[in-house]
Amino acid sequence: MRKPRELKKNAQYHVTAKINRGEYILQESKIKELFLQVVKRAKKKYVFNIINFTIMDNHIHFIMHPAEKESLSRIMQWILSVFARYYNKMMKLKGHVWYDRFKSKIIGSIKQMIAAFIYINENPVKAELVTEAKEFEYSGIFFILKKDFSIINPPPDYLAYLV
Repeated sequence: MRKPRELKKNAQYHVTAKINRGEYILQESKIKELFLQVVKRAKKKYVFNIINFTIMDNHIHFIMHPAEKESLSRIMQWILSVFARYYNKMMKLKGHVWYDRFKSKIIGSIKQMIAAFIYINENPVKAELVTEAKEFEYSGIFFILKKDFSIINPPPDYLAYLV
């Protein structure tokens, strides 16, 4: 029996989801763009903030803050299922896209928020996709530097120095 998801009113979460079988289906730019389009649609359907994100080749990371009346589970289930349907249709496939249900961890302090923010920024660098985090086009830091707030929200002052 799986452990129930830890949820807390007005919490911020570090959310991850992995692609099934560890496949690199998110490797192509057009697939990453598709994922971003789904997230933009979700932001019109639900009320939530994205503080940071990165779309890696075989997994995704978000720091999310659902509005008080919103459900993290409902938001993420919608994003992941809509993306899976679009992906399968585009690639003429059937079956699971995501490995398992998404994982989430409550961010309970500024120290944890800074650590999660840096971890997400550095993910593409550690994977040797770029030499500096700000170069990775499918990340929050890239969008923040472009002042494109269509997906990500402007960072709070205490995180702005990390950009």
